[in-house]
Amino acid sequence: MGLFDKLAGWLGLKKKDVNVLCLGLDNSGKTTIINQLKPSNVFLFLYIHLISVLYAQDIVPTIGFSIEKFKTSSLSFTVFDMSGQGRYRNLWEHYYKEGQAIIFVIDSGDKLRMVVAKEELDTLLSHPDIKHRRIPILFFANKMDLRDALSAVKVSQLLCLENIKDKPWHICASDAVKGEGLQEGVDWLQDQIRAMKT
Repeated sequence: MGLFDKLAGWLGLKKKDVNVLCLGLDNSGKTTIINQLKPSNVFLFLYIHLISVLYAQDIVPTIGFSIEKFKTSSLSFTVFDMSGQGRYRNLWEHYYKEGQAIIFVIDSGDKLRMVVAKEELDTLLSHPDIKHRRIPILFFANKMDLRDALSAVKVSQLLCLENIKDKPWHICASDAVKGEGLQEGVDWLQDQIRAMKT
């Protein structure tokens, strides 16, 4: 550790590192959310967005997981973007011990798989590495731009989030493609993590 790092640590200026698991079913928008949160070149983002609109290209599904980083005013996030495909969901539990927070993304327009999302959430919450920890969980009710998307309140009801009594949780309506609702969620998560670390 260099002199500047030590000085920044003593002055409380050094960002605290936080490991966050980003979970949810495939095609819920996890990677799009993370890509929106990462620092990027604005012109590159606009170019990619224009190309995707012109050619209607989709983001490639995550295979296994990917690791991304972004920073807020006081925290440095390492996000494990876990694949939501059925055959990879059993890998999630290998990262529970390392996670200090969870982002759980729900496709609000996919009413048919809401039951599957609830089952995966219940499995997560009952896992021994999560069950007895007061780990904050941020829910993104994503894809609010879709015409028949369920409201965040309805998603909360279908997932029975009111039954989560032993962990802080918050749900945000979001449109990951436009970046709407993401900052509210990250601000809440940052506040929860800072409160835990004090």
